[in-house]
Amino acid sequence: MQPDTQDQKPKSGFKAPDTFLIIFWICVLAWIATFVVPAGVFTDAENGIKLENFQLVGTQPKPLFAAGGNPGFLNLLFDGMISSAVPLIAFLLIIGGVFGIVMRTGAMEAGLQALVKGREQNTDWLPPLLFVLFSLGGATFGMSEESIVFVIILLPAFLRFGYDSLTVLATVFVATQIGFGTSWMNPFSVVVAQGIADVDPLSGANFRLVMWAAFTTLGAAWVWNYARAVRAGNIQSRAAETDIGLRSDLKDADDVPPLSVGHILVLTLFIAGIVWVVWGVGSKGYYFPELAAQFLAIGLASAIIARIFNLGDMDFNDAAKAFQEGASQLVPAALVIGLAKGVIILLGGDAAGEPSVLNTILASLGSVISSVPEQVVGSAMFLSQALLNLAVSSGSSQAALTMPIMAPLADLAGLSRQNAVLAFQLGDGFTNLITPASPVLIALLATTRLSWLTWAAFIWRFLALCMVLGMGVMTIAVAIGYS
Repeated sequence: MQPDTQDQKPKSGFKAPDTFLIIFWICVLAWIATFVVPAGVFTDAENGIKLENFQLVGTQPKPLFAAGGNPGFLNLLFDGMISSAVPLIAFLLIIGGVFGIVMRTGAMEAGLQALVKGREQNTDWLPPLLFVLFSLGGATFGMSEESIVFVIILLPAFLRFGYDSLTVLATVFVATQIGFGTSWMNPFSVVVAQGIADVDPLSGANFRLVMWAAFTTLGAAWVWNYARAVRAGNIQSRAAETDIGLRSDLKDADDVPPLSVGHILVLTLFIAGIVWVVWGVGSKGYYFPELAAQFLAIGLASAIIARIFNLGDMDFNDAAKAFQEGASQLVPAALVIGLAKGVIILLGGDAAGEPSVLNTILASLGSVISSVPEQVVGSAMFLSQALLNLAVSSGSSQAALTMPIMAPLADLAGLSRQNAVLAFQLGDGFTNLITPASPVLIALLATTRLSWLTWAAFIWRFLALCMVLGMGVMTIAVAIGYS
């Protein structure tokens, strides 16, 4: 592997548009579509959506402002947020607040620091072990933005051990995205998509657990092989030039407190809480209200432990602020979900028995794929979601935007809606590894002073392997009738 010769300074020309802006322009296109695309309806929809029962009823243009029960373009955000998205939005805000408290305790940073401190020799086990742990974080609570903190913590130690900054990004960021994309319980992708697709939350978990274990093992082996080769000098790092500056400029993580009894209690509580959530969904059929209550209990208990053990000098006022700040980080996702729901309302809604442009789009897609083998349809859904994710990197907003189309499309193709959810989560997770629309990736590249071109040159082979294997997973899922 040859060192990258591209200029390491960030390019100032192209600026990826904000996700909210992308969805807004999609709303504009949807509004225009109501003037030119005839609405359609599936008759006898209560007995199943069938192409032979589809009928066109003519155009139904939407006004600028709502009138006479007809939704207007400028009402789309309000209408979208008060629609069926309310429970989902509330759940996401509570989740964000809870993890704001957990992160504020410093337990996760202290735990990781304890793993790396004083282990300068024989550390080849560390990258694959951390890869598994970060993948688990991506799978269980949708860990993504938090990877920025852990990269900052681990970077000095990894550089001292003889690794490069790409090893750190692979260990942390790639792991979270692999876990995110192959998760069996991620509240920001799987649960959201299943809720929109009217699939029981966390159903099909056994298949996804096997998938997560397989991809995580593959990723851990890949990181282990690369890290050993870089440390031994068997390959020339693409980050060699920028790492020279990092080794001299980056500060040590001395401000991270040592792992204490309080930190251990918070980490134990968090793990026990995740087990509790999995049990509640699997055994009791818990849904958004119950899940939100469970996560809130984890957050409150973490705040109490932090107060008793004085973790990070956090009192209850600080815990309240941490909750608000954590929730505020998911407000953009909530707004995007509302806007995406507004698109569906503008197009006439997603009821098959009611006239809508969405039904017309669905029937057109269905007619194209009606003669295509089921295995190809599953892979095509996966690739379509992957391409869309290059522009819309938010898992929850992509689910809100695409699942109302993909779920009934799976019905028309003779697939279970579980396959549509699987195609979404794989496509969403894998291309997060490279899309310049990802604010997390861009922030991490800025932290490690790497250009996007350097990162793309490093990650593309692993990404290509994941995409090929993802198509294989979709083929298997279709073949076994995964539901």
